[in-house]
Amino acid sequence: MNTRLEETRPEPGSGRGRSGHGPQVVVACGALALHVRQIAARRGWDVEVRAVPPELHNRPERIRAAVEDAAAGDDVAVAYAHCGADLAGFPRLAGAHCYEVFGAEHEPGTYFLTDFLVRSFDRVVWRGLGLDRHPELLEEYFRNYEKVVWLAQERTAELRAGAERAAARLRLPLEVRATGMEGLERELERLLC
Repeated sequence: MNTRLEETRPEPGSGRGRSGHGPQVVVACGALALHVRQIAARRGWDVEVRAVPPELHNRPERIRAAVEDAAAGDDVAVAYAHCGADLAGFPRLAGAHCYEVFGAEHEPGTYFLTDFLVRSFDRVVWRGLGLDRHPELLEEYFRNYEKVVWLAQERTAELRAGAERAAARLRLPLEVRATGMEGLERELERLLC
């Protein structure tokens, strides 16, 4: 074991990368990874983005282990908000969940969709919650919801149609809020620069 090498290595989650700037690796929730890559490319940030499965939101107690595995001992920033997971020691996005990063406040009775959830609604929500096999659970899962809010990072006709389909399947009215990616970009800048 090379103890000298270990002594000079930054502490995991210290926020210090190879060049003295922020981390050079971002471990991202699969729901945010595409946006993180787009922002990094546009800003010219030389970072590696490692995605972990977005389905972990259904099992938040497994998020930390997945983040640690993806980090593989590297100094990383984590593109997760709290999300019900213990990510102490890792620099991460502010807020309780990514919806806050996109500008949403806590709103009782509101089911939020991001562009990712619109695109993957059938896989992540419908099949992920078992509604394809047990449609009777729809009323149980969504009884306290009053509306669906799509936090639109990109307002396209295709995504709008997908958000409308998702809201119709949940039997809830749809509200659209154009959020863009500015909130996520600000948080990434804070973590990486």
